[in-house]
Amino acid sequence: MRVPRLGHVLETSLYVSDLSASHDFYARVLGFEQFLRDDRMCAMGVPGAGVLLLFARGGSAQPSHTPQGTIPAHDGTGTLHLAFAIPVGELEAWAAHLAAQRVAVESRITWPAGGTSLYFRDPDNHSVEVATPGLWPNH
Repeated sequence: MRVPRLGHVLETSLYVSDLSASHDFYARVLGFEQFLRDDRMCAMGVPGAGVLLLFARGGSAQPSHTPQGTIPAHDGTGTLHLAFAIPVGELEAWAAHLAAQRVAVESRITWPAGGTSLYFRDPDNHSVEVATPGLWPNH
């Protein structure tokens, strides 16, 4: 049996200790737009049709009942990682932007296929990466 076709990753989530601080970081540093916010979560638009869901740690540990149906419970702990694709010509602009925002670049790696990644931390110490093409066979 053939696996049905998928598109791209639509949503990914992080679990955070201070929803306001994380919202402010992703809006200020990465330019993400707020789509939805309540006391337990914030949905932020990622350019290119993705959504980053920021959940207050423990805020989604129980199912969420909505008029449209029930969203199953989920939660997470620990230091997580996520990466965002950037055009090759934007690498140095990102390095300068992070410096201007007083966000320290923790690591810079040039990969064997030619891509370069910049790694930095968000307010919850999650590892955030921006990467140029040449990191993976599909990017």
